[in-house]
Amino acid sequence: MAKTAFITGITGQDGSYLAELLLSKGYRVCGMVRRSSNDSLQRIEHLRDQIEFYQADLLDQSSIAGVLAEVQPDEVYNLGAQSFVATSWSQPVLTAEFTAVGVTRMLDAIRQVCPKARFYQASSSEMYGKVQAVPQKEDTPFYPRSPYGVAKVYGHYITVNYRESYGMFACSGILFNHESPRRGLEFVTRKITHHVARIKMGLEKELRLGNLDAKRDWGFAGDYVVAMWLMLQQDKPEDYVVGTGETHTVREFVEIAFDRVGLDWKKYVVIDPKFIRPAEVDLLLSDPSKAQQELGWRLTVPFHKLVHMMVDSDLAIARQQKMLRAAA
Repeated sequence: MAKTAFITGITGQDGSYLAELLLSKGYRVCGMVRRSSNDSLQRIEHLRDQIEFYQADLLDQSSIAGVLAEVQPDEVYNLGAQSFVATSWSQPVLTAEFTAVGVTRMLDAIRQVCPKARFYQASSSEMYGKVQAVPQKEDTPFYPRSPYGVAKVYGHYITVNYRESYGMFACSGILFNHESPRRGLEFVTRKITHHVARIKMGLEKELRLGNLDAKRDWGFAGDYVVAMWLMLQQDKPEDYVVGTGETHTVREFVEIAFDRVGLDWKKYVVIDPKFIRPAEVDLLLSDPSKAQQELGWRLTVPFHKLVHMMVDSDLAIARQQKMLRAAA
């Protein structure tokens, strides 16, 4: 019989890739959407008729429990959150409600209505923040540097707590930055490729950025959802760091992106202090050896190919927009 998976945050980047993966494996895929959500179904439009949608809210435990009782999932993937670091500074309490306490609501609802379901929590490299060791692995201490990072630490430890207290199959993937053409425009990587494409097409003149020396461990989101799935197929629940084990600066990302369209980035990039964070995280660099050894997880898309993939996708969009503008 086909397994049933329930995904919160299904309309997001990771949710869309995970839904694709699970459907390809023959799962019945159910997704949670908020009634008031402004999230369009754009990223999963091509899967819309293959997914069952249920309305519930991470702020409302009874709505979650009601949906879980109806769906009776074998696996629950909690990808829903207020997931943008910059927004967490302007909306710290809301971020805590969704990204921290929302995890408790999910876990407690599972405990009450479908305790045999396996639970995946989307933890984040932002939990390491002011890093205590380089590279970071599963037992590296956390020192979050944003309200988002703090909320993710809570979500991580409440997952450990429910696993140890109630014997639930609950685990966390500590995912380092993962990008794709489906990344939101508010994230720096997609902001870069979007602007590069529009500059190339003559639709914009400049790209404004903050700290070009910030380093990140960037991988392809499509690879990372495979790790999520693998975690829930193990004999026992454990937490895993998922990343590339390489670090690149924002400047490198910019250089590769502009080079892809044959432009000199120095002519178009403007440093704007308003894009520099109140507290910048230090060197985020993963040690994914546990995931590689125990899960057999592997990367398929190297850094430069990821940048090329994103630029090419945004170039196709910008080209279409230019044609529409010319035809108007």
